[in-house]
Amino acid sequence: MLPLYAHRPYDIKMTDPEQVANDAWQTAFHEAAYRFSVALKELHKTNPWPETQVLAPAINLLATELWDRCFSLTEITSALKDAAADLPRYAAGEEVRP
Repeated sequence: MLPLYAHRPYDIKMTDPEQVANDAWQTAFHEAAYRFSVALKELHKTNPWPETQVLAPAINLLATELWDRCFSLTEITSALKDAAADLPRYAAGEEVRP
């Protein structure tokens, strides 16, 4: 798992260029996941075929896109399994965000 920690605001006068670069990378990392989730939720809400799932095919397509970008099958499978295993902790027993 990546060492991702709470992002510190840029206005605290950070002067270490490496820390600033690391924070910028971490912000971009979180933003990419956020944008993907927002786009999928919008597609889910506007799905013209309600009997057809959006999330499962999207995750499948994401996995194939990752493979096409040279992530290994082992890396992809491990990441998906780890994410699924960690979700109950994040959800704190809730099935859907209240």
